[in-house]
Amino acid sequence: MPPKFSNVHTDGDLTQLRELLAGTLEQSGVPLPNGSTKRFRNLLNLACGRADETAVLADVFGQGAENIHLTGVDIRAREIGEAQERWKHLQGNTQADFLVQDASKLSDLRELDNHFDVAFMRHQNFWNGDTTWSKIYDEALHRLDHDGLLVITSYFDREHQLALDAIQGLGAQLVCSQRNHASRVLTDARNKSVDRHVAIFKKP
Repeated sequence: MPPKFSNVHTDGDLTQLRELLAGTLEQSGVPLPNGSTKRFRNLLNLACGRADETAVLADVFGQGAENIHLTGVDIRAREIGEAQERWKHLQGNTQADFLVQDASKLSDLRELDNHFDVAFMRHQNFWNGDTTWSKIYDEALHRLDHDGLLVITSYFDREHQLALDAIQGLGAQLVCSQRNHASRVLTDARNKSVDRHVAIFKKP
């Protein structure tokens, strides 16, 4: 049985995220797994918090993979504890581990000894500490397999552009960037909405 979320908007937001990611992948021209036992099998979710999107990532990126392993990383122990409890029983062939770690220092984490097919960051906050987020992007790119993808979503127009510039400045190739016109508007800041933008990058 899928987990229940306390926020009444979460289920709807995750439905939108699933459609957004699947549609962007299709439009980007990135090959979907189509039964491959390797492609998109190992997923890394950075600064994941409670990792609400775990099942969405497995469904979208892990489609067709024989076995799916998702690793979530966040510096906040309380949120990681919630993620561990919420996702300890995943359906089918998906396994998830959640680790307390500063995502800008992934090289210190011995558990991450493999390369990932996808590194994902939802609602990256580039405007809140650009140096830190640039380090996180760099660490993410170094953890990708040679044909791996870095995928981000953003709340704001300006911060999304800043993130695009920073990641491309690290040598990554922008594959696709899209505005999500169905995103739910939030009231705590002007021009902020849930998963307002999505972008996909290839490893340098």
